[in-house]
Amino acid sequence: MNGVFEVWAPAATAVDVVIGDVRHSMDAAGGGWWTAEVVGAGHGTDYRFSVDGGDPMPDPRSRWQPEGIFGPSRVYDHDRFAWNDDLWRGRSLPGSVIYELHVGAFTPAGTFDAAAGRLDHLVELGVDFVELMPVPPVPGTRNWGYDGVDLWAVTDDYGGPDGLKRFVDACHLRGLGVILDVVYNHLGPSGNFLAPFGPYFHDSAASFWGQAVNLDGPGSDEVRRYFIENALQWLRDYHVDGLRLDAVHALHDRRAVHFLEELSAEVDALSAAVGRPLTLIAESDLNDPRLMTPREAGGYGLAAAWNDDVHHALHVAVTGERHGYYDDFAGALPKVLTCAYLHDGTFSSFRGRSHGRPARHVPGHRFVCAAQNHDQIGNRAEGDRMPAEALRLAAGLLLTSPFTPMLFMGEEWGASTPFLFFTDHVEPHLREGEADRRRREFVGFGYDDWAERAPDPGEETTFLRSKLDWSELDRDAHRAHLDWYRALIALRKAHPELSDPRLDRVRVDHGDGWLVVHRGPCQVAANLGQVALTVRLAPGQVLLASDPKVTAEGEELFLPPRSLAIVKAG
Repeated sequence: MNGVFEVWAPAATAVDVVIGDVRHSMDAAGGGWWTAEVVGAGHGTDYRFSVDGGDPMPDPRSRWQPEGIFGPSRVYDHDRFAWNDDLWRGRSLPGSVIYELHVGAFTPAGTFDAAAGRLDHLVELGVDFVELMPVPPVPGTRNWGYDGVDLWAVTDDYGGPDGLKRFVDACHLRGLGVILDVVYNHLGPSGNFLAPFGPYFHDSAASFWGQAVNLDGPGSDEVRRYFIENALQWLRDYHVDGLRLDAVHALHDRRAVHFLEELSAEVDALSAAVGRPLTLIAESDLNDPRLMTPREAGGYGLAAAWNDDVHHALHVAVTGERHGYYDDFAGALPKVLTCAYLHDGTFSSFRGRSHGRPARHVPGHRFVCAAQNHDQIGNRAEGDRMPAEALRLAAGLLLTSPFTPMLFMGEEWGASTPFLFFTDHVEPHLREGEADRRRREFVGFGYDDWAERAPDPGEETTFLRSKLDWSELDRDAHRAHLDWYRALIALRKAHPELSDPRLDRVRVDHGDGWLVVHRGPCQVAANLGQVALTVRLAPGQVLLASDPKVTAEGEELFLPPRSLAIVKAG
């Protein structure tokens, strides 16, 4: 058995593959690539690369880092895994509900196998996709995942590459699609060995999180392939059904053909080859529908984008919070439910300028919207979740909206555990400076007391506090909350008008503290205030209500304080 090793190092004069204490010289193969065939190497062989006689470093395309980001790479053969999902034909985004989770905090054990043991709960809940926060190796043993550096590998803390495959396989056998969160706009600050190999980074362009990736400068053709082929690996070799692309507004690319457009074309080609839908979802704060506009119409051709305007409008409506960027969103629900964006060319006081572009022509399923997600909880100083009463209202509005709803782990039972920002940097300067960096990131958000309220991200207790407490499901209040979510999702699937993505068919009546959303023959009435009220609707049957005191008589629907009901006319 011989192993073939290859690496891109265009400026190198010599490259070795180092196995144990033995250096094997590599041959230049053109285009900056180097290759070597090593007798006896294969699956399970540990190796590193040395450029121009320097210290051995992990493979930039390492598929396996069993000893972490500073250890050797290990050869991994994808063909050795025995899949059981031959009958899986994929799942499309329209009409679906997504469930976001962090593998390490989802269960006490914090592994893929432990998460797979909870999939029946998700099936009974009624969701269609599981979205995993990033899984590449990170500094230490606990992290949100956005500090990854070996982007082609899967952290062994969760179960490594085979563990991820077992999880995807288990999801598919239960009818669940899998979306994986990937980060292509930066790499983590620790264990990043890409620069010695080639021009992976811009000399000057940067984001808040670090040096920007070189997508448009000299040498960027191969850098773009690095990330595009990474995306294809997850979809092809791990059978993942979609990718959530982190913070695409931080991608620096001035080419005529943007990286995202090139990526979407490649993914569409792979989808045709494997015979199942493959979904790309962008996270972006640009409010730019060109992300989801088909390529033939001048867009980037992605399937969907996160829409924070819907979150902000829901959050303000059900909690009353008005700090930071929330200040613009008082009374914004009627507009976002019919237009998707509040800021579609309007003035944003938080940014101090006009922002966004109209998107009412875009089908609602192309907007992934949430009442809670990892950012909106974890980017609060104390990682606190929305109160259960407010969350029931928000869920009622979200799960009857024209958008693709996304839930965050635990919200379906009103979990009381926080979701805090946590890290485990090994370098003292990174560990000691993380809390201050987080504080500076949120200056102007209305969190001026961040330093006093936020726990130290590097403390293990910060991570442990963020783990879900599944025993809460044994308590009546939490089970009642879960029943509400199950009923909402079941109703959404039973009545097509509640998932109809056509924004021009949504109409909203509203007044002081109340609104009625018209969804074909269904009407979603919400009392967001503290005083009972009666609204007039077309007479019909109450399909679901958050409060048993809701009553309907003729055209009058009585709503107790902080309640919501779904009525079908006729």
